[in-house]
Amino acid sequence: MSDLVARTGRLQQRYEGGFRLVAGCIPFRYRISDNSGESSSKKIIEVLMISSQSGPGLLFPKGGWENDETVEEAAVREAIEEAGVRGELKDFLGCYEFRSKTHQDEFSPEGFCKAAMFALFVKEELGSWPEQSTRNRSWLTVPEAFERCRHEWMRVALNSFSKWDKDCW
Repeated sequence: MSDLVARTGRLQQRYEGGFRLVAGCIPFRYRISDNSGESSSKKIIEVLMISSQSGPGLLFPKGGWENDETVEEAAVREAIEEAGVRGELKDFLGCYEFRSKTHQDEFSPEGFCKAAMFALFVKEELGSWPEQSTRNRSWLTVPEAFERCRHEWMRVALNSFSKWDKDCW
């Protein structure tokens, strides 16, 4: 059981223009490939995805941005709650609009959401975290993640992440 507790409820939830505001991240790490027999090793980027609680496919951690936190704090909190990772928040990747079928309410009856997504360099994988009983973690290469993404908007965010990562080197 985790000592950390996930936030629940919508009392602090932010809305803007009929959209529920969401914060999330693409957690990543670098792995050195062992090209057996070759003299040079290569740095491979892997991203962390989590299982969905409502169907097949994988997701990046994200969730409601609340009134008592910055968007960056919300993204970091969601990474801890949903994926059980801590790290260093890097660059902003963009805002992505989508429609949630499971999160419709009086302020967003159509379920419209706007997600601010960030790159998160993972420094620690927690042994226990708030949603570990309902989420599985998977480290994937970017092409694998692209194939397994449940939502198109997350593929677009992953594409932005891929461009951002290439610009860093």
